[in-house]
Amino acid sequence: MAAADDKLRGMSGEVDVEELPSRADPVARVASSAIGGRWGRHGVVGQRRFWTPLRVLLAITLGTLALGWVQKSPCQSGAWQHGLQYTHFCYSDVIPLFYSEQLNTGAVPYVDHAVEYPVLTGGFMALAAWLGREYDAAAAPGGTDSGGLLPVLSPVQTYFTVTAILLALCMLVVTWSTAALSRRRIWDAAMVALSPLLIVHAFTNWDLLAVAFAGAAMVAWQRRRPALSGVFIGLGTAAKLYPVLFLVPLLALCIRTRKLTAWGWAATGALLAWAAVNLPIALQYSTSWRRFFELNRTRPADFDTLWYAARYVIDRRAGRPTGVPAVNGLAAVAVLIGLAAVFWLALRAPRRPRLAQVLFLTVAAFLLTNKVWSPQYSLWLVPLAVLARPSWRAYLIWQATECLLWVPRLLWFLGTGDKGVDFQWFLLAVLLRDAAVLGYCGLVIWDILHPELDVVRAAGADDPAGGVLDEAPDVVYSWSAGPPDSDSDSAAAVDESGENASWEHRNST
Repeated sequence: MAAADDKLRGMSGEVDVEELPSRADPVARVASSAIGGRWGRHGVVGQRRFWTPLRVLLAITLGTLALGWVQKSPCQSGAWQHGLQYTHFCYSDVIPLFYSEQLNTGAVPYVDHAVEYPVLTGGFMALAAWLGREYDAAAAPGGTDSGGLLPVLSPVQTYFTVTAILLALCMLVVTWSTAALSRRRIWDAAMVALSPLLIVHAFTNWDLLAVAFAGAAMVAWQRRRPALSGVFIGLGTAAKLYPVLFLVPLLALCIRTRKLTAWGWAATGALLAWAAVNLPIALQYSTSWRRFFELNRTRPADFDTLWYAARYVIDRRAGRPTGVPAVNGLAAVAVLIGLAAVFWLALRAPRRPRLAQVLFLTVAAFLLTNKVWSPQYSLWLVPLAVLARPSWRAYLIWQATECLLWVPRLLWFLGTGDKGVDFQWFLLAVLLRDAAVLGYCGLVIWDILHPELDVVRAAGADDPAGGVLDEAPDVVYSWSAGPPDSDSDSAAAVDESGENASWEHRNST
C-alpha cells in the first residue's frame, strides 16, 4: 500500500489514519458502526479535491447551526404570550434586547443609548440592526431592490435572522481555528462542529463573536505571531471580557520557556487593540461606556452559580426567605485564587503543560468561581475543552449536563403556578453541570501530571498550538530556597531580558 493510503492530507499537514476518531476514540468507534464501522486499515483518505477535511467540518458546523436555528424558531417572531419562550425552551436575549436597547427605533449603541455589553458587542448589535433595516426597506411592498422576491418579515424577526447569520460566520471561524490548532488531529474539531451546546446556545446571546476572536488569537500564537495574537485577545476582550484571561497562563508558560519577550508583545498588542476600540467611545460617550463596568460591579450573584446555590441552601436551613447574594468581594477573591492555582500548576507540572490545557483550566476556574455564569458562557469552553482533552466520552457527558440545565432553568422562570418547577430541580442541574466541568478539569489535570497519557502527545508531539512554546526548553520552577546547583542551571535561570529568575529551578527531561 502506498504511503498515501496511510496518511490524510489535512489543512495543517498530514494526519495518521490511526488518529482518525473512528480508530482512536472508543465512543467514535462505536458510533461509526451506524455507517459501516471504523475506517479500514487500508482506506485511502484525503483524495477528494473539494471535500477537504476542513470543508467537511465547516459543513457539519452549518448543519448543527441549522438545528440551533430551528430550536429558536418558535421565539423569532417576538410574540411571547403565555411564557412561550419558557415552554418551548427557545429563549434568546437577541429578541427582548432589540426593544430594551432601542434598536427597533434605530438608536446606535453607546451613541444614542447606553447598552449593557462591551463596545464591540454593541457595535455587532448595531451592525445587525442596520442590515436588518436595509433588508426591510428592500423587501417592503414597492421596494425597488427586491422586485417583490424577498420575504417580508417583522423588524424583530429580520434582526434575529441577520444576527444569527453573523453569529454563524463567527462559529465557522471557531471551527476553522480549532481545526488549525489540532494540526495532525484535525478531526478533533468535529467535536466542536457537532457540539450539542451549539444547538441550544449559538443564538442565545452574542458570545460567539468573542469565541471567534479567542480562536483567532490562538492561531496567531500558534503561527508565532504574538503581537497579532495580542491584537485578537484585545478585540475579544472588547466583545466579552474572558479572552484577557489568556494572558495569565501564557505568562506562566513563557516564564517556564524563557519566552517573556513573546508574552510582552502579546500583552502590548492586547492593550493597544482594546484601547483603540474603547478609548474613542470612553472619551466621547463616557456615561454610556461606564454602564457595562458599573453593571458588572453592582450586579448580584447569578442564578446559575454556586454562590446563589449556597445562599439558597443557607436561607432555607435558617427558615428565612431566599435572598440574592451580593458577593463581589468574595467572588473576586475566589477568582484570583482559582487563577493563581492554574498559574502554579503551569509552573510546577513535571512537564510544561500544553497551552490549550492551561487555557481551558483558566476559563473553567473563572466560570466556577465567578458570580455570573450565564448559560451561553459555556460556549467559551467548547473549543478549549476539545483542544485540552479530545475525548468524546467525557466531552459528551459534560455537554449533556449543559443542555439539561437549560430545561429546569426556564421552567423555574415559568413558575410553579404555570406548570413550572421548583428551584430544587434547577439547583440539582447546576450542581450536575458544575460537577461535570470539575470532572473534565480533573481529567485535564491528570494528563498534565501524567503527560505520557496525553493523547495529543502520544504520537510524539509537544504542543501543537504552542507556537514559540512548542519544543522550547522547559524549566520547572518552585519557591523553595537554595541557589541553582550547577553552572548550566544558572545559565538556564536567565530569561530573555537577562534578569536572573528568583526561583530554584531544574531542567525538565
